Amino acid sequence: MTSGGQEVHSVNPPQERYGFVDVLLIRCLFVVVIAVICLLIHPFNLPKNLDGVVGLFIGGAIILFEWRLRATSLKRLIGAAIGSLLGILGAYLFALVIRSSVAPSPVQSFLQIMIMVTMSYVGLAVGANKGDLLNLAALGGVFGGEKTGKKSYKILDTSVIIDGRIADIAETGFLDGLIVIPQFVLRELQLVADSADSLKRNRGRRGLDILQRLQKTASVEIKIVEDDFPSVREVDLKLIELAKLYEGKILTNDFNLNKVAQLQGVAVLNINELANSLKPIVLPGEIMRVFILKEGKEYNQGVAYLDDGTMVVVDNARKMIGKTVDISVTSVLQTTAGKMIFGKWDERAPSRHDAKVISVSPLNVPPVPTSNIQSSPEVANKLTPAVAERPD
Repeated sequence: MTSGGQEVHSVNPPQERYGFVDVLLIRCLFVVVIAVICLLIHPFNLPKNLDGVVGLFIGGAIILFEWRLRATSLKRLIGAAIGSLLGILGAYLFALVIRSSVAPSPVQSFLQIMIMVTMSYVGLAVGANKGDLLNLAALGGVFGGEKTGKKSYKILDTSVIIDGRIADIAETGFLDGLIVIPQFVLRELQLVADSADSLKRNRGRRGLDILQRLQKTASVEIKIVEDDFPSVREVDLKLIELAKLYEGKILTNDFNLNKVAQLQGVAVLNINELANSLKPIVLPGEIMRVFILKEGKEYNQGVAYLDDGTMVVVDNARKMIGKTVDISVTSVLQTTAGKMIFGKWDERAPSRHDAKVISVSPLNVPPVPTSNIQSSPEVANKLTPAVAERPD
């Protein structure tokens, strides 16, 4: 890189350089020692030079094994050690059975060796794989440092995949950690995509397209897991059990799943809550301009909608259906299920040029032909929900 016309080279600190050289020298010395021992002892009954060559390969293999262990987390090392011990214990018990049931012969020795190697390998592999589930931070001390390296799992629900806004959030870089997609969610999505109903079929295909976008996003890591819970039939309950297993969070926009998961102590990231938190703040008493779309449930009420789907209930505006009016905001009701704005239209009040202009373009209704309507911010556009619901 250059700075002020001068070329600047990045140089490693002397401490790191010397530390790397020291480790390299120690490793080379270790390999040479193994080779010399093989030359002197002749453990393989080979010519002297070949014994030395075999010793070099053994030393190199040990160095490679040590190098791989350095990149392994403490959880995996402890899990692998526990799994290996359990495997050896199981192999010993099997060996006792073989010794009493099979006559001493080469077959007996072969079975004992194979069982020992197999059980040790299976215990090592399974223990290392399940080691991530260990909670070493609870032990404190040197084990507490593993807490900082813990992965953050985000488990996707079918509804949030079909919704599509999760891809926009991921592309902006606000979504970190590991994105987990269970196989049972993919199966449900495939069933929706293969449905005879054209509406459901389009939603399912849209969800598959969203997953492809997520896989192409460089800032997130996607992992498809095979974990399933055959005793649990409902997909929502399976998601909750999976979140408990991985100690992760469920990404959804399903209000009912949100509540059930919270009751069971599972953290939930609701896309609708995120969208609500980013909506423009409207305070009571402010003047805003809206397009009255239809009549309300109560007498003499009119209803308008903002671009993000927020409902605006306006008193005294029933006769202004199909027109744009300036209203005075009386109150704002915001919940996890959405936001509602209540206002009042005063026909005696003159039109306000300083009113907060709201762009309204509801479904199946043409945009209001007003030249001074402002466009929504980019972030609000990314979080505006598509017409997608959770499949039945």
